Amino acid sequence: MVHGELWTVKELFVYPNEYIYWSVQIVMYPFMTGLVAGAFVLSSLYHVFGIKELKDIARFALVFSFALLFVAPVPIILHLQHPFRGINNLMTPHFTSAIAAFGIVFSTYGAIVASELWFLYRRHFVNIAQPLKEKQDKTLAEWFKFFIFCSLTLGVYDVSEESLKKDEKAIRILAGLGIPVACFLHGYAGFIFGSVKANALWMTPLMPVIFIMSAIVSGIALCMLTYILTMEIRKFLAKRKKTVQPMHQTSEELQSAEITVIRMTAKYLLLFLVFAISLELLDLVFRGYTATKSWDVLRSVIYGKDFTSIFILQYTIGNLIPFILFLLPNLTIRRAVLAVLLVMFGVFMMRWNVVIGGQAFSLSFAGYMHYHLPIIPHDWETVKEGLVGAAGVFVMPFVLFWVIAKIFPVFDVKESH
Repeated sequence: MVHGELWTVKELFVYPNEYIYWSVQIVMYPFMTGLVAGAFVLSSLYHVFGIKELKDIARFALVFSFALLFVAPVPIILHLQHPFRGINNLMTPHFTSAIAAFGIVFSTYGAIVASELWFLYRRHFVNIAQPLKEKQDKTLAEWFKFFIFCSLTLGVYDVSEESLKKDEKAIRILAGLGIPVACFLHGYAGFIFGSVKANALWMTPLMPVIFIMSAIVSGIALCMLTYILTMEIRKFLAKRKKTVQPMHQTSEELQSAEITVIRMTAKYLLLFLVFAISLELLDLVFRGYTATKSWDVLRSVIYGKDFTSIFILQYTIGNLIPFILFLLPNLTIRRAVLAVLLVMFGVFMMRWNVVIGGQAFSLSFAGYMHYHLPIIPHDWETVKEGLVGAAGVFVMPFVLFWVIAKIFPVFDVKESH
């Protein structure tokens, strides 16, 4: 059976060898890499531009971006018929193609984030490792903890004021370097689509910029959602007095800190959301105004076949409604949760409409193809290329974040500065 035949339904005249080859995992790929870039940009708003109101969520976003980084290539690996070949991009990187350049960009970005995290948490590593180093009778758990944190110090135990100032400077430099690299990490996904001359829907120089802007929006939205969930758990535990808060924070104090951070972050999310919506509408208006020879079939797809997914699901539910929710005064936590969920849904639908919608019309310009997402799997192909595989990819960063936060705590830790 041809790859793609399981979920492709053809209408009118379609060439026999045409199918929707790029499935939901290729939708998840730019969606997940966008979350990586967006989370890093959010953390850089404090580390580079000094927006002190975002200090609490900046460290949170940086750690979450690091967790997302490991999941970014997973959709591609799942989609490949020979997944072990996916390592070739990292082992033999070069700039002869956008996909081949992924190895260089991914490795560079990973090194920048890991280095920034080390400088940010170096003082924390020393504070944990130093007492364990001096302790004589260690338990097995303490030996394991000592080995982990002693290794993370890299032998540097100097936490003097001068050393911490150097750490702060290094963090600022790395965050500044990371912004263009993070944007390029996701922008190249838009570059891949925008450079396909054979596809009338994808061929536009605005595609990389649109991808970058929507990536920042989705990354900030996911960080806000995860931050809210984490703070709600902390408030619940504080009420039940099952944990001892290092800063002696009550549930009311946590709630006050939470709403302050969320309202400030929402302002920057709203700003980037305006840019993303403007670019997408500009691209749509420009296509209609130029009306190239492929506009007839594009118009039938945009305003006909995919009208619901584009104008109802993406623009109305995913853009307009959350835009109004954020504009209303006195933003509450519940309204913020609803708004960021809708924003992430809108960005996902944008990726869906680009990837799936770009394959919806036949190269004959006389037929159409419809994609049916495999919901109930019946073999390995429908597991990894269906709803189960996509949901698994989305859940993975949260699990990794929970594990990584054990080493890089996102709350109640002294920073290098």
